[in-house]
Amino acid sequence: MKKQILVVDDEIGALTLIGIMLERGGFSVLKAKDAKSALAVLDTNTPDLIILDVMMPGMNGIELCRVIRERQDTGQTPVLILSARGDAESIMRGIEAGANDYLPKPILHHDLVAKVRLMLGQNTTEV
Repeated sequence: MKKQILVVDDEIGALTLIGIMLERGGFSVLKAKDAKSALAVLDTNTPDLIILDVMMPGMNGIELCRVIRERQDTGQTPVLILSARGDAESIMRGIEAGANDYLPKPILHHDLVAKVRLMLGQNTTEV
């Protein structure tokens, strides 16, 4: 059974690219272009891991991470924030909101797949 990952990013290009990387890495991918659609996906699915972009219209990734942590079904789900904002303050805010890890964009395929496998407790050597 493939592990399922929800990717939330308002940039369609990034959403597509991250989705392709994860699918090539052997994961099943759910996609959402903003917090509202991400929460709708979470109402019907409980992914094994959630990847969030920070800069999104409406509710940003940090706020969405807090909401994910408050939900009973996703309170323990690993959350990885991927953001073009790699400054210490942004990273701190992401971790304080409950993210398990924070990676700067752009991300390399190998780094993303290895990080996701590590967060899911999978063997990272099978790339």
